[in-house]
Amino acid sequence: MDNDPHMISDQASLRAMYGESAVEAKKVPALTPSTVAALERAPFFVLSTSDANGRCDASPRGGPPGLIQILGDSTVAFPDLPGNRLIDSLQNIVDNPHLGMLVVTPGKDDTIRIDGRAHLTTDPEILARWDGVVRKAKLAVVVSIDAVFVHCALAFRRSELWDPRTWPDYEATPDLIELFSEMTGLDMDVNDSRASLENEYAQTLAEERAEQ
Repeated sequence: MDNDPHMISDQASLRAMYGESAVEAKKVPALTPSTVAALERAPFFVLSTSDANGRCDASPRGGPPGLIQILGDSTVAFPDLPGNRLIDSLQNIVDNPHLGMLVVTPGKDDTIRIDGRAHLTTDPEILARWDGVVRKAKLAVVVSIDAVFVHCALAFRRSELWDPRTWPDYEATPDLIELFSEMTGLDMDVNDSRASLENEYAQTLAEERAEQ
């Protein structure tokens, strides 16, 4: 990478290419009523974190509306729900509190972005906020917002992500089992492994609904 003669390595050159952005002025440190309403309805977001050495991680987070709870004008929280148990994001937050959230709502082409600092908590009053929403979590992530802003719809429009007419184009895309088998080199029966994984998904989700 260091041998790339076209590499851009300073902020001034980069800004000269793109000019000033009007969006910078739209970054605010507190939630507005409309932002609160959108976050309270959002069922999905991507959580970005990095460790103490700057190695980055992005993790999908999903659940029913109410997944993101509003704790104050500049504070939100979300529960850590069962996943792959790698806990990369949680370990990163312990070492480096800075994170980003990209909040996505089905059918909406625009997104809400949050930059902030987080900590992990087992506070029972905070965990109780998801009673009847999702299963009881071991801990919650509390985010102190540094900036919240909206992101335009161009990425979703370009990808036609929400247009069902484009979905058949991706039917041949390898799924998790195929990717995992190839990455690990394990000799797996793809169909049996896929069926087992689907059963595990169904059981986990059924248990979560039962605990609500």
